[in-house]
Amino acid sequence: MWFKNLRAYRLTKPFDLSPEQLGEQLSRSGFEPCAKSQPLSLGWVSPLGGESESLVHAANGRYLIALKREEKLLPSTVVREQVEEKVVEIEADQARKVYRKERLMLKDEIIQDCLPRAFSRSSQTYAYIDTRTNWVFVDAATAARAEELLNILRDNIGSFPVLLPQVNNAPLATMTGWLAHRNLPDDFELGHECELREPSEEGGVVRCRGIDLLSEEVETHLNTGKQVARLSLCWDDRVDLVLAEDLCLRRIRFSEELMKENDEIPEADNAARLDADFALMSEAISGLQDRVIALFGGEVQ
Repeated sequence: MWFKNLRAYRLTKPFDLSPEQLGEQLSRSGFEPCAKSQPLSLGWVSPLGGESESLVHAANGRYLIALKREEKLLPSTVVREQVEEKVVEIEADQARKVYRKERLMLKDEIIQDCLPRAFSRSSQTYAYIDTRTNWVFVDAATAARAEELLNILRDNIGSFPVLLPQVNNAPLATMTGWLAHRNLPDDFELGHECELREPSEEGGVVRCRGIDLLSEEVETHLNTGKQVARLSLCWDDRVDLVLAEDLCLRRIRFSEELMKENDEIPEADNAARLDADFALMSEAISGLQDRVIALFGGEVQ
């Protein structure tokens, strides 16, 4: 349940649904497994796992939710091979050319025929709404997965106005300055990974991993005009992360000391442990998000 990625969105107006009201709305789109010929199924599940039926877990004004995604795995190479076989068969039997429109129809027919026999893959995307600070946090490595959850949530509750945070100081320039001038904020430590990018649209990209980011090698790239687009950091000895120019936090790892604070809770009491872990994690995320926004001069008003 500990988030591995963090995409933050700012609610443009207060969230006024209670946990019970939100759960009732989400129940309209509860998860159902894929039907035989259905390639994808999306729906809400309990964020506390199979032992709970509640679709919303609330603690300290924060509402934790989970979207389950099941998709059929149908390799494109398999579909393409079967389409070609069918095309060859038709052209040989009927002595005519099979054109694009018919190829697309054949592809659709083959996909529908293969779907009932395809394997399925499931995953869950977690998010929580902080009603006290008007932030929404989604555990998603890509914008597409985060937007998928937000769009379904918006469909269920009618309106969910959110925006990506806008900051006063450009992240590219600020992160570049940290390395170029060696003035990283005191509560952060450099990791051993960064991505450097030339400012032009067709500019090159250099990825550095496992090296000293204050080394001459990195400095040489910075002197040629490259900018820092991603940077691995450790915040306050509590959270390791990779900070990107879009303010997304990737590959988050919470410290062992933080994650062990609830070890006194018996393993058998799974619900209590999940509740306590969520409280710990969300407090750490709130502090980290406030700090990240402050690093870039605060939000644009």
